[in-house]
Amino acid sequence: MNTITLLTSSSSLQNGYCYCSSLARAKASLDSNEKSYCVNDNEKNNGFLKRREALVSGVSLVSSTVLMGSFPSPGLAVIKQGLLAGRVPGLSDPDEQGWRTYKRPDAKSGGHGVGWSPIIPYTFSVPEGWEEVPVSIADLGGTEIDLRFANSQEGRLFVIVAPVLRFSSNLGDDVNIEMVGTPDKVISAFGPEVTGENVEGKVLSTVVAEHEGRKYYQYELESPHVLMSTTAAGNRLYVFAVTANGLQWRKHYQDLKRISTSFRVV
Repeated sequence: MNTITLLTSSSSLQNGYCYCSSLARAKASLDSNEKSYCVNDNEKNNGFLKRREALVSGVSLVSSTVLMGSFPSPGLAVIKQGLLAGRVPGLSDPDEQGWRTYKRPDAKSGGHGVGWSPIIPYTFSVPEGWEEVPVSIADLGGTEIDLRFANSQEGRLFVIVAPVLRFSSNLGDDVNIEMVGTPDKVISAFGPEVTGENVEGKVLSTVVAEHEGRKYYQYELESPHVLMSTTAAGNRLYVFAVTANGLQWRKHYQDLKRISTSFRVV
């Protein structure tokens, strides 16, 4: 049985690292005047490796500016998808309305640290035209960014899968969202990471919804326009965020809302 409770209503990456090494080497020509060249990739990648070392040594796992930053173009995403180990297709065929359901594949890599149990799968629905955007090891959002999707005309979304240890060290391995905290506590903790700024006074509505015994905190935030759905399962907190610019928000609000409320951890 699904229940929805309205609590409040108030007014108020990315450069996904693509390791494209120059494998092509020109074969020696019979013409002695032709020369072959071999591109040195070490020099090209040196800057990135230094940047990654800096990230590992000192940068926060979740960068709000990256979460709200621009995505690669769809064409670039298609080129990169085969080169990223963590990207496994999970979209169903379109239904009668043209919507497709994504389910996190069991084979998708990720675990967010040694000792963590496998990630409990999640699902959501998107209209035709939304596609997965690669998340690479260079993403400043770190390993807590599990997935990105985007449609250049309608908006974008991402999923954060974070350890509940961020909130408490004694919650155990079978956590629900109410154990993590109240709706106000959760949005205060993750809202700034999603929007890039303090969310105080910008939460337009908060809803507690229950689906198949699991509760979800659902939020709508004003500019920047964000719809969030959060829940907890196992030893992780799941944050599903749908964002859009002003024009996208006005034209596609109903679809964005439907995407946001479709999120489930299964």
